[in-house]
Amino acid sequence: FPLGQARAGIISTVEVLKVMEAFVNEPNYTVWSDLSCNLGILATLLSHTDFYEDIQVFVRDVFSPIGERLGWDPKPGEGHLDALLRGLVLGKLGKAGHKATLEEARRRFKEHVEGKHVLSADLRSPVYVTVLKHGDSSTLDTMLKLHKQADMQEEKNRIERVLGAISQPELIQKVLTFALSEEVRPQDTVSVIGGVAGGSKQGRKAAWKFVRDNWEELYNRYQGGFLISRLIKV
Repeated sequence: FPLGQARAGIISTVEVLKVMEAFVNEPNYTVWSDLSCNLGILATLLSHTDFYEDIQVFVRDVFSPIGERLGWDPKPGEGHLDALLRGLVLGKLGKAGHKATLEEARRRFKEHVEGKHVLSADLRSPVYVTVLKHGDSSTLDTMLKLHKQADMQEEKNRIERVLGAISQPELIQKVLTFALSEEVRPQDTVSVIGGVAGGSKQGRKAAWKFVRDNWEELYNRYQGGFLISRLIKV
């Protein structure tokens, strides 16, 4: 997608969005992944303007047809890329506040927590992101409890990467404090802080302040290695 040209002012962002709309019936995972990434960049840029909610409406409009076609459950004969696409699309719709996706994510999350119907691995991240983005302190507490109870490091990492989706300022601070706690392996702290930085405009500001306030501890942890570079990059 020609987003780089739009960011450079060579072509109109509106033209880029029109190109994106043309892919509404595209079945290819790689195309949707690229589209999702570019829309994420645009949403980040627009979060500092009055157009942020407009871009969320655009995301819901573009992703809802493919979301309805894929549904929530695997279909006979579908491949690995279909499962990846389902996770990508449902996560995008959920974060953007698509009503039906949010309601179904909350329902499935409740059943998962209660042990009635455990979420498949490919649906956990999109469901977690959705309920956190539109959740409260109870949602965050439940997620931190799931983290503590998780037997597999893979599941702990999955939860760590999505905690930054939480929206309220006081809960963002709770996630950042958690990042430096003994509950998180030192090599995974960066993922938690990075998730906060990428979660929202408030998260970016809070994460940057948190890094500055805790710079000595973070620098001593990573001693100028690649993790400190990654932290600054995010």
